Amino acid sequence: MTEKKIRILVAKPGLDSHDRGAKVVARALRDAGMEVIYTGLRQTPEQIVETVLQEDVDVLGLSILSGAHMTHFPKIMNLMKQKDLKDVLVFAGGIIPEEDIEPLQKLGIREIFGPGTPTETVIDFVKKNVQKSR
Repeated sequence: MTEKKIRILVAKPGLDSHDRGAKVVARALRDAGMEVIYTGLRQTPEQIVETVLQEDVDVLGLSILSGAHMTHFPKIMNLMKQKDLKDVLVFAGGIIPEEDIEPLQKLGIREIFGPGTPTETVIDFVKKNVQKSR
């Protein structure tokens, strides 16, 4: 019997059009043996949460460089709560000021990864935290 692969949605909310980092992380997670779905650019919070629901993912990875994280991330987390998606592990990456990290974590975003974070750090975080919830 094989172990179920971790399913991850990597999403780019808002008008942010820089997705190189999201693609690097998505590829690293895939290469680590996980199933990865990438939404592409310019997704609304509603589209992202609907995809989380439809794809039955274990993890949602949010990537943002536009500075709109304090607008989009709270909306996404609220929608996730409304859809009873409390078991989905959420992490974020991108340009997020230090003073915004704690408020975002209070919303339920478990970890924030900044620019230059080694992909192995993200992979280890996902593996450790998904194992805890299974």
